[in-house]
Amino acid sequence: MEPAFDVIVLGLGVMGASAAWQLAGRGARVLGIDAHPRGHVLGSSHGRSRIIREAYYEAVEYVPLVQRAFGQWRDLEAEAGASLLQMTGCLNIGRPGTPVVDGVIASIGAHRLEAEVLDASAMGRRFPAFRLPEDQVGVYQPNAGILDADACVGALLDGAARRGATIRHAEAVWSWRADGDGVVVETGISTYRSGRLVIAAGPWSAAVLADLGLPLQAVRQYVTHFEPDEPARFTAPTCPAFIWSVPEGDIYGIPYLRGSGMKFGGHDPGEPCTPETARREIGSEEVDLVRGIVERCLPGSTGAFIAAQACLYTLTPDRHFIVDRHPAHPQVSFAAGTSGHGFKFGPTVGEVLADFALAGETRHDVGFLAAARFGRAPAADR
Repeated sequence: MEPAFDVIVLGLGVMGASAAWQLAGRGARVLGIDAHPRGHVLGSSHGRSRIIREAYYEAVEYVPLVQRAFGQWRDLEAEAGASLLQMTGCLNIGRPGTPVVDGVIASIGAHRLEAEVLDASAMGRRFPAFRLPEDQVGVYQPNAGILDADACVGALLDGAARRGATIRHAEAVWSWRADGDGVVVETGISTYRSGRLVIAAGPWSAAVLADLGLPLQAVRQYVTHFEPDEPARFTAPTCPAFIWSVPEGDIYGIPYLRGSGMKFGGHDPGEPCTPETARREIGSEEVDLVRGIVERCLPGSTGAFIAAQACLYTLTPDRHFIVDRHPAHPQVSFAAGTSGHGFKFGPTVGEVLADFALAGETRHDVGFLAAARFGRAPAADR
């Protein structure tokens, strides 16, 4: 029996939607499946905003990938006829010696990127909304901005469908298995066969890829939205996006957007959970904690509370992604553990997954994201 599809994509958050868009654009017969309704808020791809930044403090190896992603987001805008990316610039703020500062400076040097290092007084003159302690610096990169997350995922899904992909939401996958050099995927509705499988299950990845024993941990995070006292003071470019190293951990902020105010969140370890056990409610004490931290940095930015929402990170021990092929079943490729900073890379990770599925290799340098770095032995047949 011939497979009905060339590739099945399991999971339709930003990574899966990107893979479906890329694969369908190459003429593959694609089925994309997600267990939840389109636009759900249970995973990691929802919301109005994500930061995209070229000078990458987490590791210099990410820079070529995010440079590629900038162009692909612009391509998607042109295809969709929609605005998805707003350039705002981004500030990395902290004491010299912290990863947020030293990492971004290393990235700038390694790739000769445009940026400015500002001491406290220069920072205050350039970006007066910020209150910078004298022992800290701000590293400003102009090539950074904000992606409209919900609109991006919607444009990817619509684009994949226009290119011929079959997209199915609210269809839970019960199991997948290798079948010769293809795969079989069973859902609550049907059984599907295909030549290849792409898995992009977000915080469900540990369960979907259980046979690999990958060190993946979902954690609960939350974001808050406030209406500032004077919105004009906190609107880009006067107030760019930022990442700030404070004693409580690393926090990030999105400048004022009409309708959603200012957004603030933390990159602290978060509460270990599963998607099923995550606390979805945000307590008043959590909102007050964010307000207290942010007011030290951006006085007047948290005038009136608007909303708060839970989200999930899927962490690896080193906080880097896993993008790879299954060691026992090379017809299966996957992306997992994007650790709270992966959204911006969506189209490029989708391209890599499409490369793996159709060609078995990719031109992109993603060796540093291979699963083998965690020392897991190849999995036995399922």
